[in-house]
Amino acid sequence: MAKGIYKQKGSDLYWIRYAGPDGKIIRESTKSNNFKQAQAQLENQRKAIRDGKLPEPIKKIPNYTLSQLAGEYSKWCERQRGYRAKKSCILQLEETFGNIPLRQFSTMLIEQFQTDRINKGNKPATVNRLLATLKHCIHKGYQWEMLSDETFKRVKQVRLLEENNKRLRFLSKEECRALLDNCNGHLKAIVTFALNTGCRRGEILSLKWENVDLKHGFIRLDMTKNGERRDIPISDDLKGTLQGITRRLDIPYVFFDSSTGKAFQDVKRSFNTSCRKAGITDFHFHDLRHTFASHLVMAGVDITTVSKLLGHKSLTMTLRYAHLAPNHLQNAVNMLNITGEEKRTAYLLHSQAGNQ
Repeated sequence: MAKGIYKQKGSDLYWIRYAGPDGKIIRESTKSNNFKQAQAQLENQRKAIRDGKLPEPIKKIPNYTLSQLAGEYSKWCERQRGYRAKKSCILQLEETFGNIPLRQFSTMLIEQFQTDRINKGNKPATVNRLLATLKHCIHKGYQWEMLSDETFKRVKQVRLLEENNKRLRFLSKEECRALLDNCNGHLKAIVTFALNTGCRRGEILSLKWENVDLKHGFIRLDMTKNGERRDIPISDDLKGTLQGITRRLDIPYVFFDSSTGKAFQDVKRSFNTSCRKAGITDFHFHDLRHTFASHLVMAGVDITTVSKLLGHKSLTMTLRYAHLAPNHLQNAVNMLNITGEEKRTAYLLHSQAGNQ
């Protein structure tokens, strides 16, 4: 055994021993049973002392649970965009892992969680949102020194599930009318807004009157999912709907619960009821956004404009609607008729010259 490296009785881990800057002997565990790693760690500590630096002490991390970390993480998330959706994920993670110490988190534990969620009927995208929140929470916990490097690495190894994002469900004009006919009160205005703007549910429910300019005919979204500002023109139908909404000076929100004076958190139950009454199946609120985009493309609006209205950062997401464009491929090819026109013009000139 090399000088300064030893094992304690009953342990397979190597310990190192060296003299500190004040000459006192420092003993610390390498937390490893690899002799070469112990040698390297001992040399690093000795070198730090020779260079006049204090060696980094082995930090003792309290045995935090996920609930304790989630509490700190939730406070940190409050100032981030998309907190409402993330808060729901945090609560679900606490329900599952709340009392489990962070040092007990393993790759197997989290992969079993993925399997359980899938078996319960959750879609891969839903499970991935939960996992992404958990991994980011663990990452922040590592930065805040609430968990060890080993725990961080084990969680980091878990892979996201493969998703199928090709679902494209949209309503026909007849279905749109049927849905609106079966919406009552505030929901009819909210659905009308979604069909005429393509806004996401969170963007609609958090909309304030200060972002609505009826005079100049546009809505300005300052905080979107992509973190960028977006201006949306107000159609004639939407303008009539907005003008018909009773506005209260003490409430900043366009859509609010009159009993509480606060913005609606969700409209899932009433929306599903309206869909059922209208005979519409397999349809979610987010599909109103698909309906908006699909009808624009089918009306001949170019993909770039649709992409801008939807607030997509790139055309990749918007291209899922390209196949709906009426004769879009044929129209593109017909743009090359310039060549054919030039041939006809040359033929006419040649004919005229021959007849002279």
